[in-house]
This record gives sequence, structure tokens and C-alpha cells, in this order.
Amino acid sequence: MFGLKKWRRNRLANRRFPDQWLAIVQRNVPLYRRLPAEDKKELHRHILIFTAEKKFEGCAGLEITDEIKVTIAAQACILLLHRKTDYYPGLHSILVYPQSYLVQKTQHLVGGLLVEGPDIRLGESWHRGAVVLSWDDVQRTTSDIHDGHNIVLHEFAHQLDSSGGKGDSTPVIQRRSTYIAWARILQKDYDRLRREVSRNCDTLLDEYGATNPAEFFAVATEFFFERPKELQSIHPELYEELKRFYQQDPASLQTGIDR
Repeated sequence: MFGLKKWRRNRLANRRFPDQWLAIVQRNVPLYRRLPAEDKKELHRHILIFTAEKKFEGCAGLEITDEIKVTIAAQACILLLHRKTDYYPGLHSILVYPQSYLVQKTQHLVGGLLVEGPDIRLGESWHRGAVVLSWDDVQRTTSDIHDGHNIVLHEFAHQLDSSGGKGDSTPVIQRRSTYIAWARILQKDYDRLRREVSRNCDTLLDEYGATNPAEFFAVATEFFFERPKELQSIHPELYEELKRFYQQDPASLQTGIDR
């Protein structure tokens, strides 16, 4: 079975990347412009495989187009560069709404109380099966690579986090010695963000990252790719751990042209 999957993926990866898809990536994904030529070629191969294996479903009347599929796939696959990967093995579907959507949320309060009510969401990542995204917010957060907000990077970072590294060659979390350092530094910077938020201090990382460690990792991932030099300057140890995790160094690729 594994041999068949590898053969099928090799066939997909060797296909010519469509010109219209290249135009979509160049137009819609500013992060693509920072990548070296070899990384762009690798990304093309990943996009071909990802779009063939994952099911894109439009919600609330949205019709899935190549523009939607390729814009989302390109960013999801940026997280996979430079590593062996099984392409988010627990993920089967990407559900795309035209804009932010409502879900019923149950909140557990002190004393055992439950409060239910509507919650507006831009996206979410389920541990098994699906990522949900708002297309309006995909476009908005993708277009500005200097604000540190990217809903696709955020939700697909959750997919990597929830998989525990399964299906990906992530030596940082596969080896006990490096995992201990990884966990210690992420915990330290997470605690630092929580303290700063509680004191109403200005922070580089979005305060939503203080919600819990999973959200901290997703928020840190957004800043690692969008504002890498600032993250490297203010959170140097965190930057180095993310560099080892993703096996990429986006600070070295960011130039004055970005601005």
C-alpha cells in the first residue's frame, strides 16, 4: 500500500505545474515571492500532491475554484518544505465558507455551569478529518505579510501540532533530547506572553496566543513566516526552535523589498 502511494505521488509530483496555477500563487501568495527558486519548485510538487489527495468542499453556497484550492494549498504546503512528509495524514477535507461563519459554542464555567451561544469564526482545525476556513479571511490575511496574521498558516500549524509529528520528519519532536529543549523554550515564551498580556503590556505576538499552548504554537508559526526578523529579535530562542522544527530560516529570506 505504501509503495503504491509513493508511486502515485511521484507521478503527481512530476506533472507540469499549470501556468494558471502559477499565476494564482504569484498573485495571491506574497510569501511565495520570498522563496528561492528551488523551494518554489518543491512547493509546486507539494501543491500538485496536496490538491489531488485532499477534498475541497464549498459551504454556504461557495463554489470551489482553482483559485481557492491553489491559494490555500500553497500556504499549507509552505509548512512542509524541506522535510519528508505524509501531507497531513489525518486531514481529509478542507471546508471553505465564503466569509466568517457562526457555530454554537459551549463554554464550561467555574462551578460546573455551561453557557451556550453563537461564536463567529474565521477558521478552525479539527484533530481528525478537516480544516475549516473563511475564504474572505484567507484572502485578507494572506495579502498582508507584515501583520503576523495568516489564517491558513494558523490552522495548518494546528494540524501539525495535533499530529504529534506523525507522518512528518520532524526530528525536533521525534528525539527525546531535542523535544525537551523544544518544550522548555515554547513553555517559557508562552508563559512570558501570558504574563505580558495579564499586565496589558505591548507584545509582538498576538495575545490570542496566550489562550493555551496549542494557540501559542499556531500564533508563533504565523509570526515566524510573516515577521521573522522581529520574532528573531524579540524571541530569539523561540525563533531558533521554530527554525529547527520547520527546517526553514525565513528571516534570511526577508528583504527590504517586502516593504
